Amino acid sequence: MVNLSDILGHIRDVQKRIAEAAVRAKRQPEDIALLAVTKTMPVEVIKKAYEGGLRDFGENRVQEAVEKVGSLPSDIRWHLIGQLQSNKINKILGKFVLIHSVDSLHLAEALSARIGLENQEVLLEVNTSGEISKAGVAPEETIVTAEKIAKLPGLKLKGLMTVGPLTEDPQKKREAFKKLKGLFEELKGKGFMGTGFSILSMGMSGDFETAIEEGSTLVRVGTALFGSRG
Repeated sequence: MVNLSDILGHIRDVQKRIAEAAVRAKRQPEDIALLAVTKTMPVEVIKKAYEGGLRDFGENRVQEAVEKVGSLPSDIRWHLIGQLQSNKINKILGKFVLIHSVDSLHLAEALSARIGLENQEVLLEVNTSGEISKAGVAPEETIVTAEKIAKLPGLKLKGLMTVGPLTEDPQKKREAFKKLKGLFEELKGKGFMGTGFSILSMGMSGDFETAIEEGSTLVRVGTALFGSRG
């Protein structure tokens, strides 16, 4: 884990890299949101990142996230980016501005059934790499699944999410991001969800610049900000 004194510098460095990637893609840097991934990171680290101006933080584990929420400023926007099990739904109600990891119609239906009229914002996770270790709907099932989720009460489908393939080959990562962007544009082309369908969550510490070049609007960065997790 990085020293607390280094975090502000790391934030500036990541923001600079985001801006440079946006310029290469002829995009506006302010159109790409930085989500700080704080899985296993102690509260002091999150406070330092907050001091550096970050307000969006992503957690993988429900219990860990719930414990942190009460110890940190109330204007933090918490995102759930890890796998959500149906039996944990009651614990997350009202705590996250966005759930990135709705990986099936079944989970979306379970969320809808328990959430009432909360209007929880969610992303549909797509397995663009085809790796069996990854969650998410298959690319060919994305359009139909998204259309069904959009009709569920209590949920607001804001966009799509993917995790890049586990490979050192940058071209394979780029292809996965291109695939998600294509699905995103296909849905938008149908007039899907109007302007509310606007988030393309893809790219992490090792590949966020490639993801931005391929259209990402939100990158999930942990290691580049906070160092390796213990």
